[in-house]
Amino acid sequence: MVKLSSETLALLEDIERCIDPETEDDFIKQWEDFLYDRFEGDIFSPKRKKLATPKVSIPGVNINDAIVDYDLMLRHQLLPVLGVLRRENLNICVRSNYGTGIMTSLFGAEIFTMPRENNTLPTTRSLNDTDKLREIVEKGIPDLNTGFGRRVFEFGELCKEAFSKYPKIEKYVTVYHPDTQGPLDILELLWGGEMFYAMYDEPELVHSAIQLVTDTYKKVLDKWYELFPKRTDMNPHWANLWHRGAILLRSDSAMNLSPELYDEFAAPYDKHLLEYYGGGCVHFCGRGDHYIETMCNLPLIHGINMSQPEYNDMEKIYRNTVDKGLKILAFKKPWAEADLSRPGGFHHNLSI
Repeated sequence: MVKLSSETLALLEDIERCIDPETEDDFIKQWEDFLYDRFEGDIFSPKRKKLATPKVSIPGVNINDAIVDYDLMLRHQLLPVLGVLRRENLNICVRSNYGTGIMTSLFGAEIFTMPRENNTLPTTRSLNDTDKLREIVEKGIPDLNTGFGRRVFEFGELCKEAFSKYPKIEKYVTVYHPDTQGPLDILELLWGGEMFYAMYDEPELVHSAIQLVTDTYKKVLDKWYELFPKRTDMNPHWANLWHRGAILLRSDSAMNLSPELYDEFAAPYDKHLLEYYGGGCVHFCGRGDHYIETMCNLPLIHGINMSQPEYNDMEKIYRNTVDKGLKILAFKKPWAEADLSRPGGFHHNLSI
């Protein structure tokens, strides 16, 4: 095991002291009631009934340092937990936090670290080369220990071992699944803009590539769930939401597709993963109203998380989500309050 610094140990000890089981059980129960249709209010926002008073004060960690040092990564993830325990409405959870390029790095995409002053997660550079993409497809599922892979799993092992020494942390600080994105997003991040042309010019190659990405996604999360057994009832993701099901898929790249292309190149692979993992939710940035009906008819989708309602026909979004019993999670509070007067409101299905 990595030898933890005195600062990280002090942080773990203070978090263990600050966690009040009765408070956290009640907080999780509020989310459970919302997700399983026992919430009767208009807009859901959980409230932690007892706030903690941390004793330690430890400086923040630059993400550029954290991605190369497991002790610093643990500290980087635990510092917000201590802050959350002082807040009413956020979750105590951490992840193996190596950015959007985790999956693409497994296929050999070049890791790109942002300038230190940005203090922003790394990513990878797209290939922008269809011949190289074709070679990747021919090679099949990559070694999961390449790129960020080894770091993701070794950090998970560190969390598991470190948390085992602190009963309340082990029970209440969830290590949720890393940023494995979603099949279409991964392929665009790996391939680049040429992917969109190939949907017309070489659709069979696109399908082969997305299938490879989907198969690799399963290998990665299956290995992750060997460390932290999969829960299909409900899981936290980020500090601001819980969702039903095991996974939270990203579908940001779909904003660039027509409904017909979404039906062909995105929906079947998201459907497969939702079924394989026993359900989940889907996140998207940008516009999604043009494919929302298909998305919300995917089997075992329990809700969506969207970041930019201003780019969407929200009535169309609401008709396909809250009006049909699907949750909108971690929605923008001002937008929710402004739209609450719509006919029928949100049917108790929206959280902020």
